[in-house]
Amino acid sequence: MVFGDSLSAGLGLPANEAFPAKLARALKAKGLVVDIADAGVSGDTTSGGLGRLEWSVPDGTDGVIVELGANDALRGVDPKITRAALDKILRRLQDRGIEVLLAGMQAPRNLGQAYVRGFDAIYPELAKAHGVLFYPFFLEGVVLERSLMQPDGIHPNPAGVEAIVKEIAPLAERLVQQARARRAGTPAQK
Repeated sequence: MVFGDSLSAGLGLPANEAFPAKLARALKAKGLVVDIADAGVSGDTTSGGLGRLEWSVPDGTDGVIVELGANDALRGVDPKITRAALDKILRRLQDRGIEVLLAGMQAPRNLGQAYVRGFDAIYPELAKAHGVLFYPFFLEGVVLERSLMQPDGIHPNPAGVEAIVKEIAPLAERLVQQARARRAGTPAQK
């Protein structure tokens, strides 16, 4: 499952061009056939994600890619609020025995150094504290490339989604392997 906001849900794109669908195809090409549910909600914040976590991530879910925080940063939400919500999301998923890949986000640089430092530190610190797989910046290599973004300059276009999938796929493969190992009751490499 991909639990996120409009970046992962594919705002402005057909469903088959959105991140979950493209990631499923990339994993299938590597021999890992998985169903990836799209639990992305456009405009969602980390607090909104926390509020819908229990009904959005059903029992039986083996692994979740958490991609939240872009809207927090765009709205200038206090990083302490973002951190607390993400911390609770990660804790609740792990308490349910669900493997997690945390996709990081970065604050827009025009919000000032103090905000950027506070916000950008959230993801690596929480990934380390919870021992989850971590992809540092969901839009790495995409956000500043006009050819990879939709006209709004915020959301990736199909080529941008493809670029994201290419970079995050190795970690998604590890997430699948860890989830399968957990289900089978065998240890997996972290």
